[in-house]
Amino acid sequence: MRRRFATLDVFTDRRFAGNSLAVVLDADALDAAAMQAIAREFNHPETVFVFAPADPAHRARVRIFTPARELPFAGHPTVGTAVLLGARDGGRDLVLEEGIGAVRCTLESVRGGGGSARFTIPQLPTEVGATVDAATIAAALTLAPSDMGEGRPARWSAGNPFTFVPIAGLAAMVRCRPDPAKFDAAFGAGGAVYVFCNETVEPGHHFHARMFAPAMGVPEDPATGSAAAAFAGVLARRLSDGTHTVVIEQGYEMGRPSLIHLTAEVAAGRLVSASIAGDAVIVTEGTIEA
Repeated sequence: MRRRFATLDVFTDRRFAGNSLAVVLDADALDAAAMQAIAREFNHPETVFVFAPADPAHRARVRIFTPARELPFAGHPTVGTAVLLGARDGGRDLVLEEGIGAVRCTLESVRGGGGSARFTIPQLPTEVGATVDAATIAAALTLAPSDMGEGRPARWSAGNPFTFVPIAGLAAMVRCRPDPAKFDAAFGAGGAVYVFCNETVEPGHHFHARMFAPAMGVPEDPATGSAAAAFAGVLARRLSDGTHTVVIEQGYEMGRPSLIHLTAEVAAGRLVSASIAGDAVIVTEGTIEA
């Protein structure tokens, strides 16, 4: 059966940058094994499969696969799918049913071949256990202990767990290289690590980040919205009450610069809501036989 698909570059407003995404629009009757095989064939960090929603008030039910596994939630697939479906339908507000639950999205702009979207994170971030010592983490990233930044590493999740590791600056960020022999001991079997620093490549941005998740089939990710969602929990402890927006740059070391806009609302010293926003542009459209 021929099934329509589109590919997009997400968290960028230009093609051949940002994080690539495939969206299969006619996914009915595909089982998990077939979807996993198609995701491996596209070999993008994630592939989305679109189904009719369980709730008719929602726009679609979606399933998200990396080349290695299914995810309950991911950020750049949410933004990219919202832009693609919203631009086709002409609607502004839509709800995507993901494994984590209903994700509310707003199409903020539409332009030829793309647009921008924002989604409210469906699950507030929580700290999910202790990390190993900083020296073990540094070694797993092929860094020296002196390359670590201020603050302790921490594990947080807003649907997908990540180890968040502060790094001293851009020079050390460039040198980050996961050591396969030490990775699982530092971050857990199948773990993912998000390294960040306050020094940025471009003015006006707030953080520079990289994300490594080799067991998910993603050696490095150009832009990681679900990590940015969990990062809101890390940041909330530093923020005063009110609404704060930060811009996270990622993917620069890969030649695929990406920008993620994270908005966090803090009240009484606690994170009460957060949203992720970014651009997406359609790159290809076609059909796949599956």
